[in-house]
Amino acid sequence: MGDVAMTVPVIRAFVQQNQGVKITVVSRPFFKPFFDDIPNVNFFAVDVKGRHKGTMGLFALYADLKKLKIDAVADLHNVLRSIVIRNLFALSGKKIAYTDKGRADKKALTRAENKIFAPVKPMIDRHVDTFKNLGFFVDVTNPVFPEKAQLSADIIRVSGEKEKQHWIGIAPFAQYDFKVYPLDLMQKVIDDLASNPHSKLFLFGGGKEETEKLNRLSQGKQHVIVVAGKLSFKQELDLISNLDVMLSMDSGNAHIAAMLGVKVVTLWGATHPYAGFKPFHQPFDNCLTADREKYPLLPTSVYGNKNVPGYEDAMRTIPVAKVVNRIQSQLTL
Repeated sequence: MGDVAMTVPVIRAFVQQNQGVKITVVSRPFFKPFFDDIPNVNFFAVDVKGRHKGTMGLFALYADLKKLKIDAVADLHNVLRSIVIRNLFALSGKKIAYTDKGRADKKALTRAENKIFAPVKPMIDRHVDTFKNLGFFVDVTNPVFPEKAQLSADIIRVSGEKEKQHWIGIAPFAQYDFKVYPLDLMQKVIDDLASNPHSKLFLFGGGKEETEKLNRLSQGKQHVIVVAGKLSFKQELDLISNLDVMLSMDSGNAHIAAMLGVKVVTLWGATHPYAGFKPFHQPFDNCLTADREKYPLLPTSVYGNKNVPGYEDAMRTIPVAKVVNRIQSQLTL
């Protein structure tokens, strides 16, 4: 989800700066709401469980896309499936370009021995390069974000009306445990923020297990609302666009908030913003990382899926007060 969200600011800038060019985004249907508000962008939903499943499905996908009279292909994913599709277009004479994910640089950053602890090129900039390789100008340095969404009655039934108060989103989970701030510390963050009567907190997550944990984190707090399971994905996006700040792990919610122009504070454990996944247009000061003096092998992986013995408590070196203060520094009324 985060990978797709990081393409949104680039595609939005492309459309703004290359008027008259039509883009077709090819992805899973779940991600369509990301692109609904961008003009000149059509969305093609890939049926990975049906017509476009497996090897023969790739040829069916190519046949379907070919009917759209595509002139050029920008492969922003650069995985086996997209490589097959772009190469089929190349064989038919179409111009192609693909995003270089910088795997060698990322490996140097995350390896245990001879680690090169230096920022690699951000993924956003790599996507910009892909479009430039197709001959198009794209500049994301001064982004124009969408207007805050109008909240529907169904959303307001969950959120309440926004008056003179801060709306703070908190997404405390991630795909891998080594990217998740310990819940006992997150509880303290929530308790501290919720003690301010001028703040309302919204907790984001998905699935039964995460929802149960969110309910425990919010227990007994009038101004802490669990969003999980109460809104559709599109409605969650609309709510996020109205937040003043989002607190997230290194996960998809950080990139969703960033693509909507919301301030984002992120917490980093096994991973690090140097790997190129810092949320779009957010300052490095908003990325709170684990202590590398105590845990010098950090970052241990790009995606947080590598278990390094003795590093399980690395995120405990991010003080609760530091998290709370950073969030509060982003709030203005």
